[in-house]
Amino acid sequence: MEILGSFMPLILIIPIFWFLILRPEQVKRKKHQKMLDNLSKGDQVVTNGGLHGKVVGVDKDIVVITIAEGVKVELTRSAVAFLKKGGELIEGE
Repeated sequence: MEILGSFMPLILIIPIFWFLILRPEQVKRKKHQKMLDNLSKGDQVVTNGGLHGKVVGVDKDIVVITIAEGVKVELTRSAVAFLKKGGELIEGE
């Protein structure tokens, strides 16, 4: 019985760790993946590197954005960090 009592704090830490750290990260990752899957032409985006642009083409794994007049950049979908709506950054919906 003493052994169980000494392991009780460790047993309680695991679910606390799950709900405070791991679960929110999973939810965030799923929201971001959903946002990437729903990218379409005309969306305003911000990349992981900080480039702001407008989506002009979407392929299976490649997104083409325009960052200036006549300047197009091809990116992998995972390089898109945020959608931009009304001047505000939206991190996945």
